[in-house]
Amino acid sequence: MNVPHQMVLVTASVIFLAIFCSCKKTTEDPPPPVIVEDTTVVPGVDPATAATIGFFLDDWKGKSFTAPTYSEAVIPSVTGATINVDASTILTKIPVSVFGHNEVWWSGPVAGNQQFVNQINSLNPHILRFPGGSSSDAYFWNAKQDQNPSDAPAQIMNADGNKAAPGYSYGMTDYNWICSLDNYYTMLGQTNCKGLITVNYGYARYGTSPDPVAAAAHLAADWVRYDKGRTELWEIGNENFGSWEWGYRIDKSVNQDGQPEYLTGALYAQHFKVFVDSMQKAASEIGVKIKIGAVAVETPATESWQTTCLKTWNAGMMPGCGNKADFYVLHNYFTPYNTNSTATQIYQAAATVPKTMMDFIKQTLQVNGCALKPVVLDEWNMFASGSMQQVSNVSGGFAITVLGELLKNNYGLATRWDLINGWQNGNDHGLFSSGDEPGVSKWSPRPSFYYLYYFQKMLGDRLVSATTTSSLYAYASSYSSGQLNVTIVNPTAGAITATVKTKNFRTGNRFYWYSLEGDSDNGEFSRKVIVNGSGPSGVAGGPADYESLKAYSSVTANGIKVRVPARGAIILVIDKK
Repeated sequence: MNVPHQMVLVTASVIFLAIFCSCKKTTEDPPPPVIVEDTTVVPGVDPATAATIGFFLDDWKGKSFTAPTYSEAVIPSVTGATINVDASTILTKIPVSVFGHNEVWWSGPVAGNQQFVNQINSLNPHILRFPGGSSSDAYFWNAKQDQNPSDAPAQIMNADGNKAAPGYSYGMTDYNWICSLDNYYTMLGQTNCKGLITVNYGYARYGTSPDPVAAAAHLAADWVRYDKGRTELWEIGNENFGSWEWGYRIDKSVNQDGQPEYLTGALYAQHFKVFVDSMQKAASEIGVKIKIGAVAVETPATESWQTTCLKTWNAGMMPGCGNKADFYVLHNYFTPYNTNSTATQIYQAAATVPKTMMDFIKQTLQVNGCALKPVVLDEWNMFASGSMQQVSNVSGGFAITVLGELLKNNYGLATRWDLINGWQNGNDHGLFSSGDEPGVSKWSPRPSFYYLYYFQKMLGDRLVSATTTSSLYAYASSYSSGQLNVTIVNPTAGAITATVKTKNFRTGNRFYWYSLEGDSDNGEFSRKVIVNGSGPSGVAGGPADYESLKAYSSVTANGIKVRVPARGAIILVIDKK
């Protein structure tokens, strides 16, 4: 049922009577003026839940805005751009599952690490994926350190046809530099997050038992039993269409169930159904509900280096899975691989790729006669490298632009890659420093952390229409308590002044905002973020007092006007009348 979002305010007419005193009234006296104040607001109506979001809105809750402490700020007198926001045009309720991240087994023990726990609680990502990308296909959740299952070979064939050690990892490890499975579970409880688990599909291919598919499916089902309902979301494998994944190519001489040397989407689908049956049976045995996702290719495969497996994956996987998949899993790193992309190119990718992916998946499902299901982007970041792009202020603006576009295009869940990685001269996807960054301690937040923190802090619970007259990007949301949020991202090299104009919204007396921008270091890829004039004390990161930092604020009587810094953002909330 569609439910009105805003109260309908009836038109009120205020009549002012002019009374003129005279000795006698004449017919020439003018009639009293009538001034009409139109306060009509068209109510917003919640749209039907998009099929590509689906059950990810089942736990949706409204939000109430509490005004932050603030410092009075001067607003621009003249502006060059306009942001038009229509509070009655509701695009979607906002699924909190889009704010997720990837927690990885090499992070070390995170449960009980107070710095980590406090920062995750501040960030409030809701979803943390585990155990970690490609290594998930060489992960044995129930094994102790270096104790492989007897049917897991010491070496596995890679795409080139050579044998190599896969670097197996283990859930029951006692190594103090690894996050064990139990440590991950404990951390989820400490941070009020839910899990998304990637089970080992590669084992169904490279396992040497008489029935490796059954062995791998039983391993996954036993994980469901061990999980005991703590995790609802599961996926079968990681990027298995890729030649870089374990199980893409196998040694037929040690395989016992007649599998082909190379994987296909149709074969994955066949195996996927075995996994689903085993895992759902396990869930039923312990009285819990789980959802299981299938790996999909996110864009048309047109490059010469791309394999037949990749190019034909969706055509085999989608109809092959039938109705067994609860959601489809995409990954994307937005910019060209290992390319020294400019800030302009990075922002452009953030603003366009989410729609391109969603359009492709919808079209591919339709062509293959498959129903729309929730779509998940559970690895995303950039491949830009060479100028410290991944650890820069631009990475922060890129991150909130990606999230804004994911919301506009009705994704159900997203998890950014990743919480911690490795410095590599700034080619580091980690949201936090891993401790090998010169002059920066482990678990220090990168600029992206601050952009994501303020974006979510100020975001409402319904996405509404926002358009711009300039090169700015704008994303707007409303609160169930009545306020209006607008996030404005400036992808250009110069500051832009802008006016926010609202429709179907009764503006209150004040608006509040945070201004985020880089510093003067490292060219256009500053390693610092300055929030309302406050920055880090060291060589990188942001203000240590970000949680208590005062917002800027101004009265709305002179308009809602802001200066959007170069390569930065303004995140604001307008109070209601």
